[in-house]
Amino acid sequence: MNNALSPLILGRTRVLFTNIGIMLRSFEPQDELFGMPLWKHAYHLLHSLDRWFVNPARFEEPPFHTPGLNSLDERVFEPCLTREDLLAYCAAIREKVLGYIPGITDEQWVGQWAEKPEGCEFTRLELVLGQFRHVYAHMGNINAVTMQRTGKWPRVIGLDGEQGEDALWE
Repeated sequence: MNNALSPLILGRTRVLFTNIGIMLRSFEPQDELFGMPLWKHAYHLLHSLDRWFVNPARFEEPPFHTPGLNSLDERVFEPCLTREDLLAYCAAIREKVLGYIPGITDEQWVGQWAEKPEGCEFTRLELVLGQFRHVYAHMGNINAVTMQRTGKWPRVIGLDGEQGEDALWE
C-alpha cells in the first residue's frame, strides 16, 4: 500500500503552522479582545494545540506555564508573554507535531484513526480535527482584531500551499 495519507496530513499541518506564524508576526500582542490581551489568546491557542494534537494524557506543561495562564476565563497575566516567547513556543510545538505524523504509515493511520491514544478519551482523528477547528476559530478572532487596528487582512494560506509564507498581508 502506498503511503499517501500521512503526507497529506503532514502538508495540511505545515500550512496550519505557517498560518499561525503569520498571525503571530502580524498581531499586536497587547491589543485586547474581551478584556484579555491578544498574547493570552495566542497562548491559549498554542497551549491547546500542544496539549491536544498528539495525546493530552501524556502532555507536559511548558516550563514558563503558570496555572490559569492558558485560560481565557481567568485573569492570569504572569508571565506576560512576548511575540518572541510565542514564536519560540510555536516552533517547539511545530517540531513535536511534525515529528509525530511521518512515523505513522497509511496502514497504521487507517487502523489507528478510530483508536484512542493510551489514557485518552478521544480518537486520534478527533484530536487532530479538533485542533484544526480550535486553531482556526481563535486565529479568526485574533486576525479580526488585527484587521480592525491596521485596516489590512493578515494572510491566510489555503489549499494552494505555502506559497508566499513570508508575506504577512493579503
